[in-house]
Amino acid sequence: MKRKTDNFSKYFNRKRTSAVKEEIRQEKKLVKKERREAVDRHFEEKRNKRAVVPSSPAAPGKEQRAGGTDTKIPTNKTSVLPHNKKSDTVPKDKKPASLQNDIAGNNVATISKNNATTLPLNKYVAHAGISSRRAAALLVKEGKVTVNGIVITDPGTKVLYTDTVKVNGKKVTVSSHFVYILLNKPKDFLTTTTDPQGRKTVQQLISKATEERVYPIGRLDRNTSGVLLFTNDGDLAQKLSHPKNEMKKVYHVGLDKPLTRQHFEKIMGGIELEDGLAKVDEMAYADPKDKTQIGLEIHSGKNRIVRRIFAALGYDVKTLDRVMYAGLTKKNVQRGNWRFLTEKEIRALKYLKA
Repeated sequence: MKRKTDNFSKYFNRKRTSAVKEEIRQEKKLVKKERREAVDRHFEEKRNKRAVVPSSPAAPGKEQRAGGTDTKIPTNKTSVLPHNKKSDTVPKDKKPASLQNDIAGNNVATISKNNATTLPLNKYVAHAGISSRRAAALLVKEGKVTVNGIVITDPGTKVLYTDTVKVNGKKVTVSSHFVYILLNKPKDFLTTTTDPQGRKTVQQLISKATEERVYPIGRLDRNTSGVLLFTNDGDLAQKLSHPKNEMKKVYHVGLDKPLTRQHFEKIMGGIELEDGLAKVDEMAYADPKDKTQIGLEIHSGKNRIVRRIFAALGYDVKTLDRVMYAGLTKKNVQRGNWRFLTEKEIRALKYLKA
């Protein structure tokens, strides 16, 4: 008996055993790498302590040899500890003016402390659920982010999880609990966290899913439905939304009139739009008897790309539904509902290649 299927079956690829084994191998490599880094950090911290903290007390102002170098023992009890192994302190001419004033007054505000892992400031802000990493870098450059009361404008500045980071005067913290949510977005909802005009947003649909601050990956316009991901994992959000990765998307399109064979072939060959050539990877009639229903696969992340492709040939897109994004589908998730991703799906996303 022939199994019933739909017109999008060819877009769903089952993983082979070799692919599953490769995922396991990659996970083992990642664990070994993290273990090596943890060991390196442990010994590096011990070396830093020997270089900064003397083994025995010395008279104020005198020099004492520690860790093979001549180090002046400061008269005050606080000191700026190293961020990396290149230097013990930040060069004076490169410190922020406010930090120089604090040091001159023996009131040091340290940017980092030992015995913890550091990460770039823009990554910290992104992991706090404020924005994507690229948008976080802009916030830092605009001087809207402070670390321990000091305005920092370099997105790559290393900070600790224990540092006090504020964005626009509001303290933010990085969650150690990552959340991954798949929403089957309905029409008439904006893909944004808030709307000044009071319109409905997708954030309202997942408000009861978690207490963590999550944000959508990518955008679906107001009249487009389908798969939409939410997370507070900044690394994954960066990977999925970056244009160079060209994540796979599959759409079900409903047109106002039948698509002709001539236009079908023209779309497959590429349509020249105002922002460059738009290409479709795969396309088929969803229903052979209804040429207004089209299924297409595309990798481009350009704004409203599907609607603009058909508009360039004189078609009006009546319905647009994203049935797959980065290998995830809305199967068994009714319109307006959501679900958490499984561990298997999360691993697949982390190792996903476009």
